[in-house]
Amino acid sequence: MDLFEYQARDLFEAHGVPVLKGAVATTPEAAFAAAESMGGRVVVKAQVKVGGRGKAGGVKLAENSEDAREKAKAILGMDIKGHTVHKVMIAQAAPIESEYYLAILLDRANRSFLVMASVSGGMEIEEVAHKTPEKLAKININPNVGISAELALEIVRKGGFGPDVEKGVAEVLVTLWQTFVAEDATLVEVNPLVKTSDGKIIALDGKVTLDDSAIFRHADHEALIDHDAADPLEALAKAKDLNYVKLDGEVGIIGNGAGLVMSTLDVVAYAGEKFGGVKPANFLDIGGGASAQVMADGLSIILGDPAVKSVFVNVFGGITACDAVANGIVQALEMLGAKATKPIVVRLDGNNVIEGRRILNAAAHPLVQQLDTMDGAASRAAELAAK
Repeated sequence: MDLFEYQARDLFEAHGVPVLKGAVATTPEAAFAAAESMGGRVVVKAQVKVGGRGKAGGVKLAENSEDAREKAKAILGMDIKGHTVHKVMIAQAAPIESEYYLAILLDRANRSFLVMASVSGGMEIEEVAHKTPEKLAKININPNVGISAELALEIVRKGGFGPDVEKGVAEVLVTLWQTFVAEDATLVEVNPLVKTSDGKIIALDGKVTLDDSAIFRHADHEALIDHDAADPLEALAKAKDLNYVKLDGEVGIIGNGAGLVMSTLDVVAYAGEKFGGVKPANFLDIGGGASAQVMADGLSIILGDPAVKSVFVNVFGGITACDAVANGIVQALEMLGAKATKPIVVRLDGNNVIEGRRILNAAAHPLVQQLDTMDGAASRAAELAAK
């Protein structure tokens, strides 16, 4: 779960990361009031979960409260890379002397954590890495050891931070690590981390990604979810405890086991090339021990997606026997009734496959077609979607 900047700021403040005053506003009048409370001179920042806000005109300095009102009026409603601005953050202005970059993230490739530190803050880190890689220090962190004060100082020195700021930056890095661990984050990023004219080190802009899998340990994280931006189908799937991800294709996918579903996505995408570029519409793993009800829930969600033109159910019976899957398909179609209008291609194999195929044959639903092979079924589903 990606957080808005104002949420990241609040999270940082709660854990002791040095930040400036900030408030969120949804109207120009609220922006005016927030600027008044901060002394007038503020920065008005669009709250969207995408980079490049400044270049798009979504970050503006306001000299006084009335100016903040006007700047907020101009920014609210803007479209920034396909994201509409519904909120702005009113941030206390700071006399910036230097800008730096600091981040801790999950390094999936090395199954570890990674710290990135640079004296070139305020820029997109990809640009720094490409143009001046020598200015970006990358240090792997042992999860069992973490970041001590000594290690933080070593990292900061490798990043080229001068002796006048290295102690303050190292202290921020230690606090960021504590935040990262306490909140089960996969990313905490500060860009820029600044030195002000009075020598203070402050996190001026923050980005945080939290691990959705750990939300059961954090009841307060529920309040951070952006329900307005959530895909309604993904929200419905989550409510039914289904492992579902919306994609941008036309063939709905249901399988049992993440590996099989991933393979199914590839096979459908390959088959779809023959039919005008038809692609998978979703990832849906019903799991290894799914019941008929789970199958019915999954099929109901996929059939409710207007982008879906056909459905491919690809199941290898193991813990989930093929007869349970077949019963789930029949049950779902009975529940949906006239709402079910899209062809469903089914490939069953494995445990109880004969009984599963018999159940579907006996039901003889006009929308259901059975094929014996994964490739054949994928090709048929893509063909039906193209039609």
